[in-house]
Amino acid sequence: MANKPLTISEEAKVQMPMKTVASLIALVAIGTWAYFGLHETLNAHSTKIELMQKDLEQNSEFRIKYPRGELGQSSGEAELFMLVEHMSGLIESMDEELKGMRNNKINIDFLKEQVSKLQVDVEKLIRNGNGEH
Repeated sequence: MANKPLTISEEAKVQMPMKTVASLIALVAIGTWAYFGLHETLNAHSTKIELMQKDLEQNSEFRIKYPRGELGQSSGEAELFMLVEHMSGLIESMDEELKGMRNNKINIDFLKEQVSKLQVDVEKLIRNGNGEH
């Protein structure tokens, strides 16, 4: 028996306790479940990495192109530029109005002096009798 080769045929019978058969079936089921669980986890991580890589590429493109103006401008920026232009026009018109009013103080002071002089002259004329009838 020491050097006898082992021959197994289709008709060979094996006897095993039911406990061992149930254990083997449970081990195979657990092994299959663990394998597919790990495989699913790896697929989930792979998908996340691919999505993150795509987001990273889009972020890099945005970060480079947006300041250069290659991506256009957002609606908020367009609104801000319109407001700035409107305010600039208002400031220009106010500046022109202020420039026109610069000489008003000088003119008012000059006219005050003239009115005071006229009052003095009228009072002199009335006192001298040129205004009596």
